[in-house]
Amino acid sequence: MRVPRDHLQKVDPVWSRIRQEAAQAVLDEPLLGGVIHSGILHHDTLECALAYRISLKLASGEMSEQILREICDEAFEAEHDLGAAARADLMAILERDPATHRLIQPLLFFKGFQAVQAYRIGHWLWKRGRRDMAYFLQMRISEAFGIDIHPAARLGRGIMIDHAHSIVIGETAVVGDNVSMLHSVTLGGTGKEDGDRHPKVGDGVLIGAGAKILGNIRVGNCSRIAAGSVVLEDLPPNVTAAGVPARIVGKAGCAQPSVSMDQMLDER
Repeated sequence: MRVPRDHLQKVDPVWSRIRQEAAQAVLDEPLLGGVIHSGILHHDTLECALAYRISLKLASGEMSEQILREICDEAFEAEHDLGAAARADLMAILERDPATHRLIQPLLFFKGFQAVQAYRIGHWLWKRGRRDMAYFLQMRISEAFGIDIHPAARLGRGIMIDHAHSIVIGETAVVGDNVSMLHSVTLGGTGKEDGDRHPKVGDGVLIGAGAKILGNIRVGNCSRIAAGSVVLEDLPPNVTAAGVPARIVGKAGCAQPSVSMDQMLDER
C-alpha cells in the first residue's frame, strides 16, 4: 500500500525521539518541566523548537525575541536544508561525544550546537543580501555563546563543536561535512590581506583543542590536527599533523578521524 506523501513528510524519527526523551526528562526532573515544555514539547517540529531556542538566546534590548523568531521561522520555511543540517549535527554529537546520551542535551544545553544553528540562520540571511542583519546575528552569537563565526563562512553538515569556547571561523573559511573540532580552534587569516584568505577544511577532519589553521590553505579529507598545533601549509588527506608550525607526523590512523575522536599520537 502506498503511503500518502503528506504523511511521509510528517515522519521524523529524530523529532519523535527528542519528544520521548523530553517527556521522560519532565518525569525525572519536574522542576525543569517549564523549560522542557516551552523548549520542546510545546512545538510540533524540530524547526519550531530551534526557532524558539535561537530567538530566546539571541534576544536583547536591541532586538526582540519576537522579531528574531519571525526571522528564524522564515528561514526554516524557505530552506529545508537548515532543518536537515540541524538533524545531522544532532546525530553527530550523539555519536561522537561520550558525554551525550540523549538528543535533548544539545538542543537544550550545548552552546556549540545552538551557536552553529544560529550561524546557519545568519548564513541564510547573508546569501539573501541581508548583510546587516546577518552581522547582527554574528554579534549576538559571539556575545551569547562565545563563538565567532562569520555569516559568509560555509559549514557543512554533521558538525560537532565540543565544549565550544573561543571558536573563531573567518569570512572565507569552508568547513566540509562531518567535521569535529574542540574548543579554542581558529580558522583565520594571516594578516590584513583581502579576498579569499581563510582555510578550506575537508570532510571528516578532526581538529584538536587550541589548534590554529591560518591562511588560504587546504586540509585534506579525513585528516587529524593535534591539539595546540598551528597549521600554515596545505595538508593532504588522511594524515596527522602536529606541532608549531605543524608538520605531518604520520597517517590519520583510521578512515574517519572526526567520528572516532581518537586524539592520541602513535609514539612509534
